Amino acid sequence: MKNLKKKLLKLVKIFVIIFVCLAAFFVYIFIEPYWINEKTTTISDSDVPQNFEGKKIVFISDIHHGPYFERERVADLVRKVNELEPDIIILGGDYVSGDVGYIGACFEELSRLKADMGIFGVTGNHDEWTDYNLTVKCMENAGITVLSNRAEWLEIGDDKIKIAGVDWSTDWYFNSEPYVDPLIKDAEENDFVILVSHTPDLAEELTTDKVDLVLSGHTHGGQITFFGLWAPYVPSFYGQKYRTGIVKTDKTMALVSNGVGNTFLPIRFFARPQINIIILDHP
Repeated sequence: MKNLKKKLLKLVKIFVIIFVCLAAFFVYIFIEPYWINEKTTTISDSDVPQNFEGKKIVFISDIHHGPYFERERVADLVRKVNELEPDIIILGGDYVSGDVGYIGACFEELSRLKADMGIFGVTGNHDEWTDYNLTVKCMENAGITVLSNRAEWLEIGDDKIKIAGVDWSTDWYFNSEPYVDPLIKDAEENDFVILVSHTPDLAEELTTDKVDLVLSGHTHGGQITFFGLWAPYVPSFYGQKYRTGIVKTDKTMALVSNGVGNTFLPIRFFARPQINIIILDHP
């Protein structure tokens, strides 16, 4: 009888532990989406001109303004970014989720972003699916330079860097050859070139050595991961490789952001939302 009671007590303890762990898990996955990480990465490259030494780029992607990322959170995101006092702001696409009605409100808030050297952005798949033309129009009205298969030179004195960007519909998902070469044909090998693509897979398919840094989002860091080590689903043809962080290829280096918003459900697990702070360094 005593042995039976001990066994029952042991089972009860096990069930209590399991219940507590599951309860903690379900609470945490709804908390993490609000716990934005300001992640700083220093890009040290001999192609970075002297006058751009120490310049700060803030990269944000995958806002997904909608039912799970309210307008107040977009406004708070803008405040956080402006407090970082960036020299350049780059937006990686997927501004809204699910409804064309969110587009105008999102860009009314993003119009308050401030960066001395400009604000640049590309579109993502959700922008294509919702209303591409309205998104581009609202981006332009918000003072954002739309890198819709175009590029811009940024200059400080005699030094310059190039920022290029591709639309979702012309990146690797839809084309056997990324629409990149025409954008950087006037760049030399020793110029510092940033390429912005919502989808990180483009970094794997580049045929040029001119691109120094690819900035992408789209993967959400896996959104739900096994303690940040592995995700059951990553929207990339290369699986876990382009889930998050710095990825080096034979041709370039990519920084893949976890983004700030969510899709499907407002949950994350060990894939914290990110504001990416990039510091340029000339070694």
